[in-house]
Amino acid sequence: MAAKQMTKSQLAAHIADRFSISKKAANEFLDEIAAVAVAQTKKVGAFTLPGLGKLVKAHRKARMGRNPMTGAAIKIPAKTVVKFRVAKACKDSIVPAKK
Repeated sequence: MAAKQMTKSQLAAHIADRFSISKKAANEFLDEIAAVAVAQTKKVGAFTLPGLGKLVKAHRKARMGRNPMTGAAIKIPAKTVVKFRVAKACKDSIVPAKK
């Protein structure tokens, strides 16, 4: 993994170059996708980004855990979490399935 991750501004610049739009418009596009993803996941419980995957709101049950320092048992309360499920096509193109 020698290459660095692409930043938001680099992604916006790439989109701007690819589709011949301004960097400002590309940035607004990325912001709008993020806003819609958050709003839909809050409201409906899931948001699908075709070709990439799906944001899903899930409920995690209460459970017993251990304090790693003392080893004492503690109760971990139930909570709602957000998960991202990668689309099969995306996963298979990044890491090919074993034969």
